[in-house]
Amino acid sequence: MAKPVSIEVWNPHGKYRVVSTKPMPGTRWINLLIEQDCRVEICTQKKTILSVEDIIALIGDKCDGVIGQLTEDWGETLFSALSRAGGKAFSNMAVGYNNVDVNAANKYGVAVGNTPGVLTETTAELAASLSVSAARRIVEADEFMRAGLYDGWLPNLFVGNLLKGQTVGVIGAGRIGSAYARMMVEGFKMNLIYYDLYQATRLEKFVTAYAEFLKANGEQPVTWKRAASMEEVLREADVISLHPILDKTTYHLVNKERLAIMKKEAVLVNCSRGPVIDEVALVEHLKQNPMFRVGLDVFEDEPYMKPGLADLKNAIVVPHIASASKWTREGMATLAALNVLGKIKGYPIWSNPNQVEPFLNENVPPPAASPSIVNAKALGLPVSRL
Repeated sequence: MAKPVSIEVWNPHGKYRVVSTKPMPGTRWINLLIEQDCRVEICTQKKTILSVEDIIALIGDKCDGVIGQLTEDWGETLFSALSRAGGKAFSNMAVGYNNVDVNAANKYGVAVGNTPGVLTETTAELAASLSVSAARRIVEADEFMRAGLYDGWLPNLFVGNLLKGQTVGVIGAGRIGSAYARMMVEGFKMNLIYYDLYQATRLEKFVTAYAEFLKANGEQPVTWKRAASMEEVLREADVISLHPILDKTTYHLVNKERLAIMKKEAVLVNCSRGPVIDEVALVEHLKQNPMFRVGLDVFEDEPYMKPGLADLKNAIVVPHIASASKWTREGMATLAALNVLGKIKGYPIWSNPNQVEPFLNENVPPPAASPSIVNAKALGLPVSRL
């Protein structure tokens, strides 16, 4: 028998029961559910990651939908429990859903939501922040100051890398990768090399136009190149940011062999998925190459880091905060709630899950649609014509 978990209840007499496995930022998501006659139960258990047993206890005997987190294991056990309770909707408060067995959800007729379109710029901003922080050794310098070790200016104190005129490499030039590339090219006048299975036409046009602007103003124009391979990016770039999806082809994409072909003073940034990098190989490479630096927001075995990583001065490590701007996190909560609400109310699916502004405008009611259901086609759900 699962132990009871502590909850906070909103609108206790609501017709539909929606459970959130974590408190989420903002209150708009709660109000939108309440306005549609939902009883909202928010788990307040003092536990970072809920177990399957915890979530089963939350679901109980009657539950119309659940808003969950990417740290939870949503597979056969949870989807069968949700189905038995009458639930037909689950949404991750995340764009990724590697923690979800979509086939199991399909088996039980449960719609699976996610929250793309709201975290592009926020994630790209953190990748850019890590790039600058690593290149200019900002975290090392901050720790040095706080330890009371600074006793005057020195010519060689925390000498890092100049970004202007250097080459930024992007692996995975989708929405986030392209936004990051634009920030680095326009912000620091860096040249671009990127690798993607698909041509990033809009990004190429942006860099070309910016190059013309610089040239017209008497400055050195920036350049771009679409690489034929990931190895070409790793060899040529001074700063490399990883933005691929995680699948069998990208697991340990950066391994011992690929680290070895990178420049000795390169900066590597990962705000995508932890297993894209072989963390054991990375630790060894950082030890052997003290001027090689990394900025990591994600890790291979979250919430843990591989032994030795935390001790390295040439590694900046932050706790999966790429989407952690107030606007983005509140928007993610809203989209996740509307995914669940849409399925409960029988709304169609929004035709473009990356065009989410209509759902986030607080001055007007959101569209009568689910913003993003990843298995809509498998479940035969209708698409909105709005």
